[in-house]
Amino acid sequence: CTAQHLSDVLEFMEPERILSAAKDMAERILPAAAKFAQDSSQETRYYGRKMLFFMMCHPNFEKMLEKYVPSKDLPYIKDSVRNLQQKGLGEIPLDTPSAKGRRSHTGSVGNTRSSSVSRDAFNSAERAVTEVREVTRKSVPRNSLESAEYLKLITGLLNAKDFRDRINGIKQLLSDTENNQDLVVGNIVKIFDAFKSRLHDSNSKVNLVALETMHKMIPLLRDHLSPIINMLIPAIVDNNLNSKNPGIYAAATNVVQALSQHVDNYLLLQPFCTKAQFLNGKAKQDMTEKLADIVMELYQRKPHATEQKVLVVLWHLLGNMTNSGSLPGAGGNIRTATAKLSKALFAQMGQNLLNQAASQPPHIKKSLEELLDMTILNEL
Repeated sequence: CTAQHLSDVLEFMEPERILSAAKDMAERILPAAAKFAQDSSQETRYYGRKMLFFMMCHPNFEKMLEKYVPSKDLPYIKDSVRNLQQKGLGEIPLDTPSAKGRRSHTGSVGNTRSSSVSRDAFNSAERAVTEVREVTRKSVPRNSLESAEYLKLITGLLNAKDFRDRINGIKQLLSDTENNQDLVVGNIVKIFDAFKSRLHDSNSKVNLVALETMHKMIPLLRDHLSPIINMLIPAIVDNNLNSKNPGIYAAATNVVQALSQHVDNYLLLQPFCTKAQFLNGKAKQDMTEKLADIVMELYQRKPHATEQKVLVVLWHLLGNMTNSGSLPGAGGNIRTATAKLSKALFAQMGQNLLNQAASQPPHIKKSLEELLDMTILNEL
């Protein structure tokens, strides 16, 4: 998917670099994102919206939209951005052959035309980020044969039927990360595509060893994990933070803590927001509290991005939480975690948090004030 490819490339860049750099970068990327967001394919539309979501925290985003997005596309794109601001990006939808996208304003109604437009948009935008792709592309080991053989060996062990072989594969990966890190980093996506399944292995022994090993690898790999963060975090938290096995739960908690300590929190912001919004039970509580910690660490460095992504989660929690602090379904009691997130945002945003809450439904603003404690608010 060309849209996914360009979306992945943009994640290596700051919105400031895209929208404040040379004119030709914004001039190519914004129209491409607009075209992708209107494509006939659900998957392509998702990645187009993801590109808009990534850039919309920039203070000049709306001005740049009006400047570079064709006028015939602008109303729809502005509606899409408003929807993203209110509801967030959400999970990637399942694409089906029958999925129908918004038709192009050019008057053509065929998938062929839509795909052609997207390809043209992609080709133009890709030229603008070629330099960045070259800089961020991971180096591979000099001996390609060695690399291929290593991949075959390590993925074979990690995917083995015998749980003892899978454990040996996990231990081998840790040893290689400690002693031959370039080999691991050069193949990190393919290796962790196999390893991620071990993080929620059906065999509890493998599951636990994988989590404990991940905890040891994070300080070694640090931001080298950036290309795989989005597939790594679901594997770590989705099942393990709701596990009834205390060892697995504790190990998963340690891994999440290690990520927060050793990986740039900006890389964690969106996946943590997604998990805090869409998980249930203890996992939802834990990820909401961890998100509050990220707010305290990240806000001064990335205020616009933090507000844009985290407020969506806060409005979701406040809007769905009952008076007792529970959520519909299997959400559990989320009051304590929501209070922590509210206070973290208030500590950074001050009165601006209440100003933004005023544009939400009245019960959300009321719940926020209750959680913040009126004695704090009266001091303002």
